Amino acid sequence: MNAPADWTAAPTLSGRHVSLEPLQARHVPGLQRAVEGTGLDQLWFTQVPSVVGMAAYVDAALQAQAEGKVLPMVIRDAGGEIVGTTRCYALDASVPKLSIGYTWYAPRVQRSGVNTEAKLLLLQHAFETLGCLAVVFETSWFNHASRTAIARLGAKQDGVLRNHTRHPDGTPRDTVVFSIIDTEWAAVKRHLQFRLDSHA
Repeated sequence: MNAPADWTAAPTLSGRHVSLEPLQARHVPGLQRAVEGTGLDQLWFTQVPSVVGMAAYVDAALQAQAEGKVLPMVIRDAGGEIVGTTRCYALDASVPKLSIGYTWYAPRVQRSGVNTEAKLLLLQHAFETLGCLAVVFETSWFNHASRTAIARLGAKQDGVLRNHTRHPDGTPRDTVVFSIIDTEWAAVKRHLQFRLDSHA
């Protein structure tokens, strides 16, 4: 009999282009280097922290993990350099389902095999280890790059939640919701592996 899935610990996952490991306070300097000078923190519709705000960002993620709300991870490229972060959130083992988000990457690895493989590894963990029925992705209506990237994964748009929450600057946020369900996973996995091979 298989051991029950662990919904309390962020997984360690690795592939050819990327590795993910549980976020820790010691990762702050690497994350600061990844975001420094990129301007990512200036995008009003995202939640990318500044260099100065990185320690608080990591502390908040670790506190949320301690409360059982999120599973935060740091992302490394093939050379072992930290290039971003992501997390699983809205964890619901009773369904089971979860959301993947709070993801950002250093610009040098955007539109590379890094995101494709990171999402493949996370989705494989969600569907094949945790046994999820659905995985959800959410983004701001104004984050067109994120919306396009999520659709490229093979996720389907479920709808738009109007005035669902607020952007970091306090303005109301319409949230675009996408999902992948368990019966779609085999095709999505094949699609992501095909895309990943193009980066080889």
